[in-house]
Amino acid sequence: KAVVSTQSGHYGRDILRSRRSTMPRVQSKNLFNFPLKGEVDQDIIIMQKKMEEQFSPAEAEKFKERIKELALRDDEESNEEFVAMMRGMMDPMIQMMGKHETFQKAGEDINLTTINVPTTHDGNFDVPVLVQTPKKLQGKENNAAFIYAHGGGAIGSSAEDNKPFLDYIAIQADIVVFNVDYRLAPETKCPNNIKDFYEAIKYICKDASSLGVDPSKISIGGDSGGGYICLGAMVLLAQNDEAGLVKLAIPGIPMTDDYSFSDPAAMTIEENESAYMMRKIWKLIAADFEAQKCNPHLFPGKASHELLEKFPPTIVSECEFDMFITEATRLATRLRRAGRLLEFIVIPGCKHGSYMMPDMGCFKTWGDTFKTVFQEYLHK
Repeated sequence: KAVVSTQSGHYGRDILRSRRSTMPRVQSKNLFNFPLKGEVDQDIIIMQKKMEEQFSPAEAEKFKERIKELALRDDEESNEEFVAMMRGMMDPMIQMMGKHETFQKAGEDINLTTINVPTTHDGNFDVPVLVQTPKKLQGKENNAAFIYAHGGGAIGSSAEDNKPFLDYIAIQADIVVFNVDYRLAPETKCPNNIKDFYEAIKYICKDASSLGVDPSKISIGGDSGGGYICLGAMVLLAQNDEAGLVKLAIPGIPMTDDYSFSDPAAMTIEENESAYMMRKIWKLIAADFEAQKCNPHLFPGKASHELLEKFPPTIVSECEFDMFITEATRLATRLRRAGRLLEFIVIPGCKHGSYMMPDMGCFKTWGDTFKTVFQEYLHK
């Protein structure tokens, strides 16, 4: 069963004040300061139009209206249909992206194995982890590692579907990727979803030597819903004074807090368009939304300043036109104040997840950026 907090305000503030962080402030190299464009890249607009043309206007409108209708309801029947529709939309899209020749070529140079991380926080369950090792690193000791939580709103997708994208990262960055297949909502509720990822981190750190990993070069990350899973695990690491296990954390385009529940009039276009959907998703993730809405296990962006001071060194990655840009910017600002922000990267002209598509111009910007991130902040 999920443990639900009923505390108000910043979770655990009084406890944390009695044990303030002694971690030194991180030092940013200030490597990334992209000029923002103020408009979406043209190739992304063209790609979106082509995708829309695969369906008739009537079919597309019917789908959007049904998703919105389901999102505004709060019952078991609507939850099941909403999740099925979201998975039916997201999973094939990610699978199709993975078939791109750029990712397939990278996969030819990867050796794949699997480890299973035993856990007991939500029954006896072994969390599957795909270990994606560049062939040039196979058999070597002291490799750098990237422990990753896939996207999908924490309700969809899988480690397997995201393997091609991570094959590319592993090759480009000379790292071993540990691709964690954490359990999804609504079948698994918060905090057990983030605990799956947290336990995988602990397991890999503990067995680093036998896994060919340098324990001083372990990074964690995730995109979108996986960014939330990563941030939630960072909260657990901080609460348990274990942030030192991780050299670098890279939550990307992350679901962060309950900004989607605020007044849409103040939101960006992308935030406004996705707000009703995100409200539904957060309630699907929560074990008890009202009891957990001030708990950083559900909303990591609500972690207290004292808790943020105990986070691993962090790079927050965003897109200029992402649906989570405001909440991620707010978290980055708070992490900078807490002395734990290395970089806040915003890829210009880019929408949510567009940088994962090799045919988009922002893919190269993102790829070059993250190769530099790993070179400068993990390998050195």
